[in-house]
Amino acid sequence: MKEWSLHRRWDRAGRLLGEQAMHTLYGAHVVIFGLGGVGSFTAESLARTGIGRLTLVDFDRVCGTNVNRQLHAMKGTFGKFKADLMAERCSLINPEGTIIGRRAFYHAETSDDLFSDAPDFVVDAIDNVTAKVHLLKSCLERNIPVVSSMGAAGKLDPTKIQLADLSATHNDPLARAVRKIMRSQGAIGSDGHTGIRCVFSPEARHEPQSLSYDGTAGFRCICPTKENDLHSCESRNLIEGTVSYVTGVFGMMAASVVVRSLTEK
Repeated sequence: MKEWSLHRRWDRAGRLLGEQAMHTLYGAHVVIFGLGGVGSFTAESLARTGIGRLTLVDFDRVCGTNVNRQLHAMKGTFGKFKADLMAERCSLINPEGTIIGRRAFYHAETSDDLFSDAPDFVVDAIDNVTAKVHLLKSCLERNIPVVSSMGAAGKLDPTKIQLADLSATHNDPLARAVRKIMRSQGAIGSDGHTGIRCVFSPEARHEPQSLSYDGTAGFRCICPTKENDLHSCESRNLIEGTVSYVTGVFGMMAASVVVRSLTEK
């Protein structure tokens, strides 16, 4: 990265956080795993707050059904890699920074490579439980601060969204599943506290509704490519409903944890 001086594009953030804090953010490296309805908002929020180095990890391509909640999804982007699109978008926002898109799926075999350039902070916006648990355990083992997004699907009220340790989340099936697996693997101590900050909503889940074009065959994926066998729509038992004003708030709350943690040291 170039020698730092406060650019006028960061004027308003600098007046809130202070010039030294902006310098700290410029020197920080944050890795975001998952660039969907939550992670895309986290990435843009951090880019707009002057984080100097962002690594954006996602294996997926944009699908038409992403438009309602993902920043990179719009006419002309269908079929393109989310990591590439968000890296390009964030680079236009923060041209002084180093923004890297990684077309990768996080799992046990890719973990070491994706952690090879140790980040100062990790954002977990993965919705695959197995991958999510492995990522959180990897952060704990490496002593890397992490904020994790729990279930945003099926939620309508953004005022219910909260921040808590994983052990204190409630009425969140994803968080419950993560806790159960981590406890069974010895990753949670006897007091239950994890040190993993989570964005979650205790709002009762809204059941997904059937749509007129489902027909008797049910949901059919409209993704422009079926090359992704790791996490395709049609491999899911249930397609949950989502809205951008909930997933976006999840992502922005995660970004706030990163910024406040890095600048309050």
